[in-house]
Amino acid sequence: MRTGGETDSKPAKASAAMEFLFFLLFLVLLAAASAAGLTADSRDSADWKPTDNGRRWRSGTC
Repeated sequence: MRTGGETDSKPAKASAAMEFLFFLLFLVLLAAASAAGLTADSRDSADWKPTDNGRRWRSGTC
């Protein structure tokens, strides 16, 4: 018999465990897709300019 102050935490624990497992599965699938070459970098070349001690390098040709 249950007293009034007790709550059943099994559904909450099961829900949290399933949420964690789905998140872990998502990360594993993303890593597998990346390893298989199925992902692409969406950044353009502006994100990859060289830096000198953290400052953006500028060429003199512009």
